[in-house]
Amino acid sequence: MDDLTLFDRLGGRPVLERVHKVFYDKIYEHPWLKQYFADIEQKTIEDQQTDFMISNMGGGKIYSGALPKNAHKHMFVDNQLFDLRKKLLRESLQECGVAEDMAERWLRIDEAFRKSIVKDNPGQCEKRFFTDEIKNFSNPLAT
Repeated sequence: MDDLTLFDRLGGRPVLERVHKVFYDKIYEHPWLKQYFADIEQKTIEDQQTDFMISNMGGGKIYSGALPKNAHKHMFVDNQLFDLRKKLLRESLQECGVAEDMAERWLRIDEAFRKSIVKDNPGQCEKRFFTDEIKNFSNPLAT
């Protein structure tokens, strides 16, 4: 049995950075998802997500930001929105040439945070700070 972590098997930080660049390019172009990130510089969120996933893939505890529940408590994210995000992540993993078995492991880790982020209704949202606004956007692509 070898001792390689998922982080090592994927190819380390450069692979996570590449995937997150492709992933957030998609998010920042998507008419619905981009609304949630309008006030965040893309490179900042890419770096945060990379550090977060490194910490969850055995690459060392380097992430020092908020945990998903607290980071997203002001955002109304329902299952439909989370599923869309997951679809874009899957596409990004494929486009970056991540092996299917490694991509499935990555997606399982990501999926583990669904319960911390998804809410049933906007009333479950809370401001993180006094100046926060609750982020709740309708899907502009819905008919």
